[in-house]
Amino acid sequence: MKRLEEIFEIYNGHGLELINCNEVEDGINYVARTSKTNGITAQIELIENLEPMPANAITVALSGSVLSSFYQDQPFYTAYHVACLYPKQPLATEQMLFYAYIIEQNKYRYSFGRQANKTLKNMLVPDVNEFPDYANKISILDYQFEKEPVVENKIKLNMDKWKWFNIADIFTLEKCKCKNAGELLEDGNDIVYVGAKKKENGFMRNVAIVPELVTKGNCIVFIGDGQGSVGYTTYQPFDFIGSTTLTAGYIQSLNQFNALFLVSVLDLERYRYSFGRKYGCAVVKEKKIKLPAKNGQPDFEFMENYIKALDYSKLI
Repeated sequence: MKRLEEIFEIYNGHGLELINCNEVEDGINYVARTSKTNGITAQIELIENLEPMPANAITVALSGSVLSSFYQDQPFYTAYHVACLYPKQPLATEQMLFYAYIIEQNKYRYSFGRQANKTLKNMLVPDVNEFPDYANKISILDYQFEKEPVVENKIKLNMDKWKWFNIADIFTLEKCKCKNAGELLEDGNDIVYVGAKKKENGFMRNVAIVPELVTKGNCIVFIGDGQGSVGYTTYQPFDFIGSTTLTAGYIQSLNQFNALFLVSVLDLERYRYSFGRKYGCAVVKEKKIKLPAKNGQPDFEFMENYIKALDYSKLI
């Protein structure tokens, strides 16, 4: 084992405030103290007389989402309290990713507001020659992800033209049907059981089919209960069995593209359902959502084309 500072040069980031930066499309990545989206919260203009940090670094949040660690393969700027780690000897991409994973496994040491700015350099991590075999053999470079979008023309959002709609006027809503998965379902490979969780798109396990419990797919699922997930939504493309804490919403023109747009917007409402509040079918029917509109109706074609214009949309 070695101290982190023996393997990496550790630098403080730029300490920029996003409010003082100009956000642009296709700009320089702005890395903040978040645990999501590879730490990237925006793209900003190149700042005069301030060079971005070079690529091939691990960024580590020193406060906020402490020890959230990500490999950066492009130049970037940073917010406050973001450390930038550069290897003292050449490391492959998969080795950098494994170090990011190892660093993040120490998050539990930084509960209750503790910061990592003074202790990060002394963190004990394995040397490269101590890595398990899979860390050196499995590479994300083995997978050729197609970055190109389905359509080439970039589409901008203009929220000034969005309208409020009642969810009950957009969706046909119905409750899912499985009251007790432990008693009613057996393991199998017929169909998936979807529960009240956001991660892994709600997937719980594969089960044997029980026809009377099946909910038809190609729907938005509203999560009505469950610790940490109330108020979130998922898109289920195929038939499934769902917990009764879920509500399925159907739209005639729904597809995998406009569904992802809807899920992204609907999830912005999640903050309203903290402190034990539930999001059952009756509550969903009373809610409103602001969406792109055309001729007084939701513009599902625009939503579809917006997602199709994003990088990697060919993988959807």
